[in-house]
Order: sequence, then structure tokens, then C-alpha cells
Amino acid sequence: MIMRSENVEPEEKKEIVEKTTSFFTPEGPLKTAEVFGGRPYEYRVQQAQMSEEVAHALENGHNLCVEAPTGVGKSFAYLVPAIYYSLDSSGPVLVTTETIHLQEQLIEKDIPLLQEVMGLKFKAVLAKGRSNYLCLKRLHISQQGNMEEYFPIKTDPNTILELQQWADYTEDGSRATLDFNLDNQIWDCVCCEVGNCRVQKCSFYRECHYWNARKEWDKADIIIANHALFFTDLAMRSEDDIEASLLPNYSAVIFDEAHTLEDSAASHLGLHLSGNGIHYFLNRLFDKKSGRGLMVRKGAEAMEMRAVIAELQSTSTNFFNSLSYYLEDKREKQVRVQTPHIVPDTLSQSFYRLKSKLIEYMDLHDDDEELRSEIEAQVKKCDFYSSGIYEFLNMELKSHVYWIESQSSGQYENTILNSAPLNVNELLRKLLFQTDKPIILTSATLTVNNKFDYYRNRIGFTDGREVMLNSPFDYQNQVRLYMPHHMPEPTAENYSEMLAEHIKHYVSITHGKAFVLFTSYNMLRQMSEELEEFFFQKGITLMSQGEGMSRTAMLQHFKEETNSVIFGTTSFWTGVDVPGDALSNVIITKLPFAVPTHPLIQSRVEEIEQTGVNSFMNYSLPEAVLKFRQGVGRLIRSKQDKGIVVVLDRRVISKRYGHTFLNSIPPCPRS
Repeated sequence: MIMRSENVEPEEKKEIVEKTTSFFTPEGPLKTAEVFGGRPYEYRVQQAQMSEEVAHALENGHNLCVEAPTGVGKSFAYLVPAIYYSLDSSGPVLVTTETIHLQEQLIEKDIPLLQEVMGLKFKAVLAKGRSNYLCLKRLHISQQGNMEEYFPIKTDPNTILELQQWADYTEDGSRATLDFNLDNQIWDCVCCEVGNCRVQKCSFYRECHYWNARKEWDKADIIIANHALFFTDLAMRSEDDIEASLLPNYSAVIFDEAHTLEDSAASHLGLHLSGNGIHYFLNRLFDKKSGRGLMVRKGAEAMEMRAVIAELQSTSTNFFNSLSYYLEDKREKQVRVQTPHIVPDTLSQSFYRLKSKLIEYMDLHDDDEELRSEIEAQVKKCDFYSSGIYEFLNMELKSHVYWIESQSSGQYENTILNSAPLNVNELLRKLLFQTDKPIILTSATLTVNNKFDYYRNRIGFTDGREVMLNSPFDYQNQVRLYMPHHMPEPTAENYSEMLAEHIKHYVSITHGKAFVLFTSYNMLRQMSEELEEFFFQKGITLMSQGEGMSRTAMLQHFKEETNSVIFGTTSFWTGVDVPGDALSNVIITKLPFAVPTHPLIQSRVEEIEQTGVNSFMNYSLPEAVLKFRQGVGRLIRSKQDKGIVVVLDRRVISKRYGHTFLNSIPPCPRS
């Protein structure tokens, strides 16, 4: 089954559509290709349908929103028409994703295979933010200069030597290719930064990894990026700062993992300013305790600068202490700010003064090009901190939500100022969907109750077609859904006790091979402690998120260790791909309703309620359904997969809204 909206009439097929249709046939070029872990390619009618829809959208210049369930092969379905289109247009097609994993799959697997089978010459590149690249000039300075001046922490000379050796053989200078561990603070001192870059005036410009990468982007037909880079670039374009934009002038945009679009836009079009960030910035200039920093130099001018920095360090500490006290008074780790001037603004003017002093100091050392470039970078940061603090305390942007939060960072609490646009749908409608570029959105989970209404309204999608493809998998024979009727609701006193018993029972059925998905770390930790001994006795390896092992390491171990179970929270509900027998069981401990106390969610709910609309049915429930669908989707990743999904939240059968969750996943046998 394929469902389409009727708001855009299809036009007559053109050349790109014809080429794409010819490519995706049972006897097409992919017939002899090995894809998906070495397995032979299987023709899927849904993939052919999606590719044709994408080709139509690109050829006719309209927008497209397509839900493509797991197994459709959506990356090929949009890449092939995008390649044909890019070769016949004035700019590259930009493909943007949420996760690094998908970017790597596209650039390392999917695109090389298409380059082989399509018989076309096209160029595809991976675009990364500037700070991902080594700055050769900064590395040179670190080798030539005083290490106490250049690095804010004690640095082993052998580390710099190791960096130099890596710089001699690295092909792209990207941190992702580093083959040894490097402290973040050291990388921050040798990576590219917008403030200190002299572009063509730099003696290292010809060899510069970042600018060489930018030149490759300009020559590319397909650019792979992430949502963060895209929205940073979009913000620059929205301010008519095209010259400073990060990405080339693309001809179309394809958003994969588009279910994250609203939250990604809100995050990257907002403000995030932390006490730890300011502390590190000032220590980069001069740290009195260690005697290190750019202003460690001798002379009256440097001494005066150190005095200014020391005063600002004290002012900054007091400022963030006052915000900490504000949080303590509220007895919360996260507090929404609804009135301006919650604490006195002692910082924004102080940063402005520091900026003036840095410029004076820089002018006194006009002959020291290396020092000037470093100070210019710090001047830019002064502007950011000064304007950010002023904007936050004065709540300059009326359409934004403001909040403060405290996060544990080692031994210390890090206080963070945040703001985010409340209505990204209005921004995206104007900046994305009402432009002259076709915008294509795709994900496995965009609909609620088989309708796009909720998603369309949240992101401002307009001027386009909506398409929902059916799953290529046989859920009737591959999946069984368990919903224990005697399981208490999450608010019941015996919920935790019964949850532990049911996890034991259902994990034992598959002897591990299970994801147990939680909505809170507290419940995850509690269950982990209670069940650790049980799993040990059963010979099942238990891995719990947040206990030292990275997600990547957990997944690798999970795939290799057949009798294992992962207890995971948010990042395991989505973007995790474990095909085959390694994963045969997904247990959802609680329906994934968002925490209603988060300031951004709270503000969205209030805005909906003010219009007289029920916020639970029109926001909280649809959001939970989309995440629920993501969680269920972890289980079946190929036609050979089989397993069980267990929902240990009675509300899915006891509440009237429970059918919305069940209607939004493929029909399968239930117990």
C-alpha cells in the first residue's frame, strides 16, 4: 500500500524520473550487487516507489515527505535520483543526517557501491564543521612557542610530537582519523577556529585541511552533512550572511532521520552558554594557578592583561554562583526563566571590556602575526559571550524559551544558559519549505495513526507531497507482541517489583539477545542493581548504559556475545541497527512520554493549551507514539529476523489512547 496526499499534482515524468525508474527494476544494475552485509540485493517494490517519488520531487521542484519503514532501502532510493539530479543542476544535493553512523554508511558503503554500478562519474564528500580539522599553523606555533603560553593544561612534548607525526601522514586532518587518544583541551588549541583563520593570508593555506575540504565540497555533486552543520549554516543564511556560510549553494536538500527535525532545529537555532565553557576560555588566556596561557608573557602590558582576566574570572565565578543559588532555591536541576534579569548582569560589559583590552594588546604586537591570530579568535569569543549573556538576561527574543540547568561535570556542577525557538515550524516554513529548492524529508517514523498531520504541523511542512510506504517485512510471521495484562501501571506501588520479574521472564525466553529500553536512568540503575545477580547466574552478560562503556562498545560486544542484554535509555531507542540473531527481543518498560517539566516541553504544552486544544492528545501522545515506534523498530532489520516485542506498561491496553500506539506499528500476533 502507498498513500499520497492530494495537495500536489504529479507532472509528466521527465528524464530524471525515467532514469530512476529504469534503475530500480528487478533486472536493474543492482541485481548483481552485494549489499547489506554481503547479502545479494533484493528487489523491493517500496524502494522503487520511493525512488520515483524522490525523482518527481527533484525534477518538478516540489517538497516531499516520505515515511519509509526499515528494510525499504531508503538511502539508495534517494541517492540514485539525487545523483541524476545533481549532474544536471547548478549545485550539489545536500544529504543531512542526525547520526554519525548513517553518515559513515552513506559515504563508506552506499555511495561507493553506486559509483561502481551506476556507470556515472560523480563526486561525493563528507562535510564536517571547522573544529573537526587540524590547523597546521596552530600546530606549528605549538612546536615553536612556549608550551606554558600555548596550552592551558600541562602537555607532554611527546604528545605534540605524536600530533606532528600524525599530521605528516593524515590524508584529511580530521580528528576522526586520529589513531591515539588526545585530550579535548589540547585539540581545542590545535584545531581550526573561525576567529584566528587568515584564509589566503595564512602561510599554511595551500596545505590547510579545512580549506582543502571546502574546495572539495564546492566541486561535489553529493554532500553528506549532519543536522547540526546544516542548521548552523541555515542560521547564517537567514541573516543574509551568505559569504560566511559553511556549505556551498546547494540545489536541493534531503533530510534522512527527519523525525529529529524539530528538536534539532530548536537546539541548533538557539543559545547554549556554559560556566565551564567560560572558565576554560579565560584559563586559555591565563590560569593563575598553573601559570599558563596566552598572557603568560613578560612585560607591563601582559601583566595588565592578566589583572583584567583575573578580575573577570572572579566576576564570572560570582555570576555563575548566583545562578547556582537560583537553581538551589527552586530545588531543581532545570528551571525555566520567565522574567528578565533573574540575576544582575555583571558579565556582558566585563567581556566587552576584555575585548577592548585584547584589541589594544594585539595592536601593540602588530609584528607578531601568530599572537595576533590567536587573540583575534579570543576577541570573537568575547563577542559571543557578551551578547549571549545580555540576550539571555534580557530575554531579547520573545519567541524563545529560556531556561537554566545544572549538569554534573566531574567533580563540579556546570551551569548552562539555554534558549530555543518555541515555534520552529514558523522558521522552517519560511527558511526551508517556501524557498525555490526542493526539500525531501524521510524517516521510518513520521506518522501517528497512519497520518502525517502531527509531523507536518510541528515542522511547518508545506508545498509538497506526503507518501507513506508499507513495510517490506512480514510482521505476521516475524514478530510476536506481548502485553502482560496483569502488569500494574507505572504509578502502582508494586510496579518496580513486577517489572523486575517480567524482565527476568522475557529475557529468559530468548536467553539474552535483548534490548531493555527505559525512559529514565534512575529506573535503569535500579533494575540493573536488582537483576545483576540473576543474569550472572543465568550466564547472560548484562551491559547497562552509563556504566563506563560507550554505546559503540556496548553494541559491538552485544553483537559478538550472543547471550547478552543491554539496558538502555534514549540513545538506544533510535539509530541502533543490530540485524540477525544477536537481537531477538525488545522490551519496552514504559511508554516513552516526555518529562513534562522540561522547560521547552512545558512551553510547547502551554502554547497548545492557550489555543483551547488538548495538549496531551495533540502533543504529548503523538511524541510518545513516534518514540515508541522507534523503539519497536529496533527488532526487525531484515527479512530473516524474528523475535518478540514486550510492552511492560499496562496503559497500552488499559487506557483509551493505548490503541494509538498499537495502530501505529505494523499488525502482528499479540499475546
